[in-house]
Amino acid sequence: VQLVESGGGSVQAGGSLRLSCVVSGYTYSSICMGWFRQTPGKEREGVAGIYTSSSATIYADSVKGRFTISQDVAKNTLYLHMNSLKPEDSAMYYCAADSRSQLCTSVYNVPYYSYSGQGTQVTVSS
Repeated sequence: VQLVESGGGSVQAGGSLRLSCVVSGYTYSSICMGWFRQTPGKEREGVAGIYTSSSATIYADSVKGRFTISQDVAKNTLYLHMNSLKPEDSAMYYCAADSRSQLCTSVYNVPYYSYSGQGTQVTVSS
């Protein structure tokens, strides 16, 4: 199983970024997919999740209304559209996947999914 993230970078506050995650070696069907982030010295934080079969989504309160998770099933690709970025959004962002559908119900589960990628860095300056 391989999850490869891309799209991170440095932006000013108020800017936007789109993260992508290409999934290979894994059946992209009826699974939980999500994004979590981590900064040094802090615990991992679930940001957003999606159940691939229904496209039902979940978000952390800190990003609701600013971030959107989406998918392209034909391309086995997950996205995170991030708008109105704030300096506190700066972190390493990771894509994650898990076949246990019961985990799709809470964004707090995303950091504990079975598989995750190497991450992509997002830096937001004020």
